[in-house]
Amino acid sequence: MNILEYLSKKLFLIALLFVVSLSVYGQSTITIGSWNLKDFGQSKNDQEIEFIANTIKDFDVIAIQEIVAGYGGAQAVARLHAVLNKKGTNWDYSISEPTSGSAYKTERYAYIWKTNKLQKVGDAWLEKKYSQKIDREPFFIRLSADGKVFTLVNFHAITKSMKPETEVKYFKFFPKFYPGDNLIFCGDFNLPQSHTVFNPLKKMGYLPSLEDVKTSLKQKCNNGDCMASEFDNFFYNQAKVRFVAAGIIPFYKAFFDLGEARLISDHVPIYFEFILKY
Repeated sequence: MNILEYLSKKLFLIALLFVVSLSVYGQSTITIGSWNLKDFGQSKNDQEIEFIANTIKDFDVIAIQEIVAGYGGAQAVARLHAVLNKKGTNWDYSISEPTSGSAYKTERYAYIWKTNKLQKVGDAWLEKKYSQKIDREPFFIRLSADGKVFTLVNFHAITKSMKPETEVKYFKFFPKFYPGDNLIFCGDFNLPQSHTVFNPLKKMGYLPSLEDVKTSLKQKCNNGDCMASEFDNFFYNQAKVRFVAAGIIPFYKAFFDLGEARLISDHVPIYFEFILKY
């Protein structure tokens, strides 16, 4: 499958999901994307930025992880934003300051959203409450759609070998700190949603949008199996959010081999389509 065929099929799938959701619920939906873009910075060339833009342009908002903290990271987000703005819809973006972890792990986060669908409420912020416990503290933003506000919590955990559950365990406290916010946790947790560390959130009514869905890429495909681990996900409050659809965008199928695809990222983008109840 070449890149054009891949993008055509992706656009058809997202359009179909949108039509189905409208016919079922009679209301417009919101689609969030989340993507760990693997050292997103000056190493991404113009062709790669264009490919990324074409992959995410149908989302209403995209949460990005693993942006280079030093030179080139913020510029890459600005380049991506500029390309998106040439595709028929106006976008805005917010990029975090570098996270407060040790230097070799310090990164930035970003959000990019369609201004005709969503409006930012206040300033986005890095959550400092557990910055001594969480290496890359999460990045929050409040967005409004038709007067209804939700809050995204963008996060990139430490690697699996470093026990990311020691960071994720603090997420159970955020609903108490922000009782008036409709929190949607998203990002790369480096853990499957079945891990017991998520049980406190689940008991509070926060459900994963994906179950048993692998989101990271192997080094090489094995008999057509290219996916490695269940790391990326969304957790949403079922009392405030109505699930419509969720899944992955298998962008790697547009490339000749997995090595080429991994120049874009070693994770696939995930998406979550939903309706705000209030």
